[in-house]
Amino acid sequence: MNSNIYVAKLGKTVGLKGHLKLHIDSDFPEQFKKDATFITNRKIKLKVVEYNANRDVVLFENYENIDLAKKLINQELFSTPEQTRENCNLAENEFFWFDLIGCTVYENDLKLGLVKDIHRYPISDYLEIDTDESLVTKELPKTFLLPHIFDQFILNIDIEKKEINVKDAYSILENS
Repeated sequence: MNSNIYVAKLGKTVGLKGHLKLHIDSDFPEQFKKDATFITNRKIKLKVVEYNANRDVVLFENYENIDLAKKLINQELFSTPEQTRENCNLAENEFFWFDLIGCTVYENDLKLGLVKDIHRYPISDYLEIDTDESLVTKELPKTFLLPHIFDQFILNIDIEKKEINVKDAYSILENS
């Protein structure tokens, strides 16, 4: 998957030196460190000069005054998958969403389908799975949601093989 990953939106200016409010939409605020680069939705490459995590404000190279910074208000920031892997540290059983999308989901040896998307809800993240055609022909739903909870539903994930082994997912599919 080569598309860039949305990580934040730039808000209003803060002060006179070009700082902007940063509305982070990522689990990894540590990626907004000095010299990190991002691309905006207007294809502008930005390099971080300074980031204040306590105030969620950022200052970019060549935008170090309020008038220049105002041109960036409401733009979205994107990172590449490579930058994300380099700048974000995962704990055990944590995976990047872009790595999970496209994985084949198996329960025992039964292919249930492919991960199409991931949805974040207050209690848990959910994998949206496009049901395998062989199961759709048996009048099962075309898509279903599976809670992304290790041990309860997710047994293991192999990013190299693009495979996710699950349990109790077939009954969720049947009842969807």
